[in-house]
Amino acid sequence: MTLRKVTRALVLCLVSGVAGWFAADAFRGRDPRSAQAARETQPPAPAVVLAASGRTEGVSDPVNVSAGIDGLLSAVLVKEGQTVRAGDVIAVVDRRELTAELEQARAALESARQARVRLVRGSREEERRQASADVSRAAAILDQARLHYARQARLLETDDVPRAAVDRARSDMEAASATMRGAVERETLVNAPPLPEELARADAEIEAAAERVRTIQANIDKCRVRTPLSGTVVRRFMRPGEVVSVVFPQPIVSVVDQSSMHVRAEVDERDIGHVQIGQEVLVSADALRGRRLNGRVLSLGSVMGRKRVLSGDPAEKSDRDVLEVVIGLNAKDLNLVLGLRVTVQFLDAGAAKRLPV
Repeated sequence: MTLRKVTRALVLCLVSGVAGWFAADAFRGRDPRSAQAARETQPPAPAVVLAASGRTEGVSDPVNVSAGIDGLLSAVLVKEGQTVRAGDVIAVVDRRELTAELEQARAALESARQARVRLVRGSREEERRQASADVSRAAAILDQARLHYARQARLLETDDVPRAAVDRARSDMEAASATMRGAVERETLVNAPPLPEELARADAEIEAAAERVRTIQANIDKCRVRTPLSGTVVRRFMRPGEVVSVVFPQPIVSVVDQSSMHVRAEVDERDIGHVQIGQEVLVSADALRGRRLNGRVLSLGSVMGRKRVLSGDPAEKSDRDVLEVVIGLNAKDLNLVLGLRVTVQFLDAGAAKRLPV
């Protein structure tokens, strides 16, 4: 036997002895009761009845926010990833000419209101006093004409005046009476209230002017583009200097409500019977690094559709009909982003209500 073989045999014996010593020491130090207790306290593995693929999404679908008026985009006040609240201004459209139009419309409205006030007030006080004075003067002239006619009529009875003088006095009296009636009518007209149709026309002119003011003000308000919902800006499509149009609308930004995350899973038509509303699920993804999230089925689709969440496996069949299932997650995970591909495991109805993550 050579020296090399003897050395190799000694090394193997030494390694075997050390390994046996450590194994015996570990066996002696292990407590059978603690091992049994550990097995009893370990939660049972959940019963998975179905697995499906899905993608994460927000509470709402992405909302593309556009401008409601034509013009030049002067500013975009938000950036991607920024959190916004409903009603926040996200962009500004430059329409400076609307300010001048608004001032003109307000002036026209004030003019229409003052015209109605003038109509309701009626004639000026000076005109009323003049009409009253005309009535008094016509009454005095009429009284004088009547006295003159009466005097001429008595003189005619004694043949002291010719009949032509009496006829002239009667004509003067009738003319004075007509003048009196005209003065009274004019005084009545001056003091009369406005006609109903005149008031209706004045009110219509006021309403038309006010509606124009409201229209221009609404267009000015549209120049400040506001988000209709609270959420996160996930995409910014336009920049200052670009033209926005209502005829050919283009979104400025896209906002999604991410206050809580949902998962939209696709269940094969053969497995629909294993899914029900309220069923607990486990959600896993490569981004979670081995962690799993608890969730619950919120709703089931009402129509079948084609598969859209693909794993990239060439052997995967994409022509199957699937049913979309919306799943609500019990907690928000910071590693989840919109459109993340996840795997959903549907648990048996008898599984634990609260499973460890």
